Amino acid sequence: MPAPIPQTTAAPESDHSADPPGTTGPTRPGGTTESGLRPAVAPPPVRRVRPTDAARIRAIRLEMLADSPLAFLETLADAAARPHAEFAARIAGMSVGSRTAAFVAEAGGRVVGHAGGQAAPGQPGVTVVFAVYLTPAWRGTGLLAALVEAVADWSRAAGRPELLLEVVVGNDRAVRAYQRLGFVDTGVRVAHPTVPALRELQMRRSA
Repeated sequence: MPAPIPQTTAAPESDHSADPPGTTGPTRPGGTTESGLRPAVAPPPVRRVRPTDAARIRAIRLEMLADSPLAFLETLADAAARPHAEFAARIAGMSVGSRTAAFVAEAGGRVVGHAGGQAAPGQPGVTVVFAVYLTPAWRGTGLLAALVEAVADWSRAAGRPELLLEVVVGNDRAVRAYQRLGFVDTGVRVAHPTVPALRELQMRRSA
């Protein structure tokens, strides 16, 4: 039996994520050129979370649950009801150590991208990528790649040379985005943890 994934991943990129660089037009996040393509935008830097990030990460957590309710294990109502102290303790735990980590990108004083990594239970050498989310204005800018590479760098440093994630079957946009980052469908299908009618596919790549 494959190890369970702690939180599945959302559709992290728009279909414009492979748009060619150098497209002319406005460069603000979410802007488009006259052709309808998203222009090249430099993504904000990615870093590991800090304990002081708790309030801002809570905000994007609620956003991701509202945006993609089937992609994560927790419901929006449950997350909103969680005491802030409990949430802050979880963020503090992910700010250090080699077993679980979270990485974020900020723009304009708010967190606009998030990705987590966790040592896979029972699978030495594997890091599970979880809770991947980009606020809509930053999809298609290359931020997904930066977040995944931050998890990959941390995973390699921890002695785990492989990444694993799960995507809801039928979420072809997410599958394509991860394929562009080198993930390969393993052929493994597992039950969705909260919606029995759904299945998830596993994807892997080297860290």
